[in-house]
Amino acid sequence: MKVVICEDNPQQQKMLYNRLRNYAMINHPSVEFVLVASHSAEVLSYLEDHKADCYFLDINLGDGRNGLELASEIRKHDPIASIIFVTDYSEALKLTFKYKVAALDFIIKRTEESFTDELIEAFVSSITRYEQLGQNKVTNFFQIKMGELIKNIPYENIYYFETSEDFHKIRLSEKNGVFEFYGKLKEIEEMHSSFFRCHKSMVINLQNVVEINKKEKYVELANGVRCPISIRALRNIQHKVNEHLVND
Repeated sequence: MKVVICEDNPQQQKMLYNRLRNYAMINHPSVEFVLVASHSAEVLSYLEDHKADCYFLDINLGDGRNGLELASEIRKHDPIASIIFVTDYSEALKLTFKYKVAALDFIIKRTEESFTDELIEAFVSSITRYEQLGQNKVTNFFQIKMGELIKNIPYENIYYFETSEDFHKIRLSEKNGVFEFYGKLKEIEEMHSSFFRCHKSMVINLQNVVEINKKEKYVELANGVRCPISIRALRNIQHKVNEHLVND
């Protein structure tokens, strides 16, 4: 899970980061803090090419844009990310409904002990939600588990799955990297309508097919990789691609 923190007060920012990081290091080491920002512009710049799964936002940022406005911009890029507001003012709670950003939680900076408890409780809720998203077919994520790491990958980002040299492991190639996990191709090909078994050792994502070469028996994907096609799969792949385009 990727986390962004935006807090313009240096002391508060350091406190937020340290408490969340320390908890994650012990209990959820796979959590990654991808950005700790002081201004909304830094978050907006990050959103141009990236996404996060959880945002901790101060409501009063003091840079001409409040945290609620920033949350509205985040929602335009990602309707399902967890947003948690942190503020000194309880009166700001009613504004979260006005901006319709569907916040996961709203934390008031009270006493140090109660604030830490609420902060960690909200953090745990966001982690639980992230894990559940990958288990829900409606959300279009493929979830992999590698030891303590849980990663949700959007279906459209996936290029292909193939058997690994490591026994019982599958190698997944997607837009942001390559990962190996324990699994079976037979089960994977049945998980989503865009997954197609083009070869005994490979399942491709029809969403990322750019060329089918029947003469040389390969299919080229959007990342430039050419995957072999068995004779049996060759008879069905064009129909499956067309079918997928119609239903997409």
